[in-house]
Amino acid sequence: MAAQKINEGLEHLAKAEKYLKTGFLKWKPDYDSAASEYGKAAVAFKNAKQFEQAKDACLREAVAHENNRALFHAAKAYEQAGMMLKEMQKLPEAVQLIEKASMMYLENGTPDTAAMALERAGKLIENVDPEKAVQLYQQTANVFENEERLRQAVELLGKASRLLVRGRRFDEAALSIQKEKNIYKEIENYPTCYKKTIAQVLVHLHRSDYVAAERCVRESYSIPGFNGSEDCAALEQLLEGYDQQDQDQVSEVCNSPLFKYMDNDYAKLGLSLVVPGGGIKKKAAATPQVKPEGTTATAVEEDEDEYAGGLC
Repeated sequence: MAAQKINEGLEHLAKAEKYLKTGFLKWKPDYDSAASEYGKAAVAFKNAKQFEQAKDACLREAVAHENNRALFHAAKAYEQAGMMLKEMQKLPEAVQLIEKASMMYLENGTPDTAAMALERAGKLIENVDPEKAVQLYQQTANVFENEERLRQAVELLGKASRLLVRGRRFDEAALSIQKEKNIYKEIENYPTCYKKTIAQVLVHLHRSDYVAAERCVRESYSIPGFNGSEDCAALEQLLEGYDQQDQDQVSEVCNSPLFKYMDNDYAKLGLSLVVPGGGIKKKAAATPQVKPEGTTATAVEEDEDEYAGGLC
C-alpha cells in the first residue's frame, strides 16, 4: 500500500513538472495545473507516511500558487508543509512555516484564518518553547483586536498571561493581565474583572510589590459591583495578612475556594505565597513601664541589682 502511494506521488510530481515546462508553442508555465498535481503528490506521500517528501511537495505547490498570485492557496500549502514538519517532530521549523502562512492570509485579507493559524502554531510550540508561544498568542490577540473581536482577543491574552506566570515572568504577566482586565471591562464582563484583580494581586505579591498590589485593589473599586463582592473582601483580608506578616491569615485566604478554583497557574501562586519576614507577625510597640511615683530610674535599677544574685 505504501509503495503504491509513493509511486502515485511520483507520478503526480512528474505531471507537475510537465505543466511547468515551456516550449515553442507554450510560452508560459501552467502554474495552476502544476499546483494541483503537487497537492495530489503531497496527499499521496502523506498517506504513505513519507512526510519529508510530502513537505517538499507542499512547498512546491505553495510556490506554484504564489507564481499564479493565488495567495490564499499558497498560504494553505505553506501551512500544510508546516503540519508535515510537525509529524516529523520539527516543531520550530513547523511554526516558522505556519507564521509565513499567517502573514499571507493577512495580505490576502483573511485575518480570521491568519489568527487561527497563529493560534495553532502557539499550541504546537507551547511545551517546547513557551516564550515563542506567548509571542504567537499575543500576535493572535492583536489580529482579533484589530478586527474588533474582543472576546477572542482576550481569550488568547489569557493563554499568554498563564504561560508568563508559569515561566515566573511576573513583570510581563502583570502587564498582560492588566490588558485582559481592560478588555473585560470594555465588554462589561465585570465578574471576570474581579478574578483578574485577584490574579494581578497574587502576581504583584510574588514580585514583592505590595504597593502595586494595593493599588490594583484600590483602582478596582471603580468597577461596578467590586466593592462589596466576596473577591474584594478576600483581597482586603489577604493584603492585611501580608502587611501584618501573618502567614496563617494569608494561607487561610489562599486556601479558600475562591482562590483554589481559579486557573491552575494562579491557584499555585496563592498556595506558594509566603509573607515577608518568614511569617513572624509584626509586634505591637512596647508599652513604656510606669514607675511608682517618686521612684527614680536609678532606684529601680539598684532594686533590680540588689536581687540580681538571688535572695541568699
